[in-house]
Amino acid sequence: MLEFDAVKTWPGFRLDARVSIGETGITALYGPSGSGKTTLVNILAGMEIPDRGQVALAGSTVFDSEAGINVPPERRRIGYVFQDGRLFPHLSVRANLLYGKPRSGGLSLERVVSLLDIAPLLDRRPQALSGGEKQRVAIGRALLADPALLLMDEPLASLDARRKAEILPFIRTLQHETGIPVVYVSHIMEEIVEIADALVLLDRGAVIASGPVEDLLSRLDLREQTGRHGPGAAIQVTVQSHDRAHGLTRLAFPAGAILVPEIAQPAGSTVRIRIRAADVALALERPRDISTLNILEGTIRELSPAEGAQVDVLVDAGILLWAQVTPLAVERLKLAPGARVYALIKAVAIGGSRPQEASPVENSRNPPVS
Repeated sequence: MLEFDAVKTWPGFRLDARVSIGETGITALYGPSGSGKTTLVNILAGMEIPDRGQVALAGSTVFDSEAGINVPPERRRIGYVFQDGRLFPHLSVRANLLYGKPRSGGLSLERVVSLLDIAPLLDRRPQALSGGEKQRVAIGRALLADPALLLMDEPLASLDARRKAEILPFIRTLQHETGIPVVYVSHIMEEIVEIADALVLLDRGAVIASGPVEDLLSRLDLREQTGRHGPGAAIQVTVQSHDRAHGLTRLAFPAGAILVPEIAQPAGSTVRIRIRAADVALALERPRDISTLNILEGTIRELSPAEGAQVDVLVDAGILLWAQVTPLAVERLKLAPGARVYALIKAVAIGGSRPQEASPVENSRNPPVS
């Protein structure tokens, strides 16, 4: 879907990035401020011109410095959603949505309005909209431009937590319903865990790694890039059942199951959850008579010293878990690769679930959770 190999130099900053993105749903660009995320998407959109390199979208070259190719932004079929929406204040929502829509082809106004649930807003002006409503309209306008690719540059940065929770499900649903690939820029890992399929890590203008979200978040060597705001694993599981009386949901994976606070997804849905390393404790024997609901037996795959008085431990318990313990705990428990341990995870500590479109995880013969 996307091939990027380009260099762009600013005073005090240099983007020298190479990345190839396949036909995936939502690809997230993640990194700290100044890592080059916005520069990269601006080059994709044609809003910035690289010093040299090549950029191809959907098999078509849009920039090649050696061949003298630089396709104008309006001919790249890219929809761009900015942080602040950038709606025209003098136009109604309907007129904003239709601005730039081609005369034929693409999604219909009716379908986009239905997908975004914005029918009651059509006759309003942007000044009468909330922040979340403005962003939905901005997304709708980008979709109606008939894009082959949708770029979203931190579209939730100006919203509070409540509005973010309102918009994130819409982004995922829209991508699934329309099939339009999305490149999503964020510096908040929880957003990425909730909606992204693939992840590209940037730091100081370079691509450090790229691949499926679950794979990159289980790599201890990438903790400096992925763990700035609380390291942890992202895990794909299936909703097995709901315990309404106790407000819990049972999530299954091939080797077992875990309990989490009740989620809205129906049984059979595939979701992703995030388990923070700080919320995983380790034991050599299965504990008894404790409040922790999730106790998973596994094998230590890797240990790696982290900053300060802690050690990162990767545990394979049918799902890959990341724990952080002290060097003293490593010494007392004699933790080493290959050792059998029990991972303890409080149900109330698990969060970050979101629907997935992948095939359901096999959930037969799951042992009961203690």
